[in-house]
Amino acid sequence: MTRSILIALGAFALATSAYAQANPEVDKALLAAPRNQRETTTVIKWKADGTYDTLKAGTNNLVCYDQSGQPTEQPFAVQCTSKANLERVAQNKKFEMEPDREKRAAAIAAAEKDGTRIKPEYGSVFWNLSGKDQETARAHMTIATPGATTASTGLPDHNKLGGAWIMGAGTMGAHIMIPGS
Repeated sequence: MTRSILIALGAFALATSAYAQANPEVDKALLAAPRNQRETTTVIKWKADGTYDTLKAGTNNLVCYDQSGQPTEQPFAVQCTSKANLERVAQNKKFEMEPDREKRAAAIAAAEKDGTRIKPEYGSVFWNLSGKDQETARAHMTIATPGATTASTGLPDHNKLGGAWIMGAGTMGAHIMIPGS
């Protein structure tokens, strides 16, 4: 009887400890990650200066973060990508501080022209989950293909055919858009 009580208390203590370690910030950011990679994915929290804190260290190459309500983002917005893209994402966040869309686009174009635009990792995926709230958030996935064009990939540079297409063809920001994602 005493042994059964000790086992039950031990199990309760372990369950309580695991529950206490749950982190809602981490859990939210991981919603954009593929399910089979969530356990081994890094989660960061961006700071206003473009640096970040690591909330959860992971062992794979994926990193996720919550950007809900940040400039140019939806009220609910989480994203995951390759760790190799963190410099690019930090640069994007600096551009996004400009509230005027035309000025922001001009700054990005200038960086592209003068060679200071940071290139994303070719073939890396950006997983996004965003919307007015978590319940109505839409999943969206793109594949970074910096410099890619219709000629280099065979994909159109418009969405009129209903299949995958290249947005921003020929730029450092070129990426494959996946319909319905």
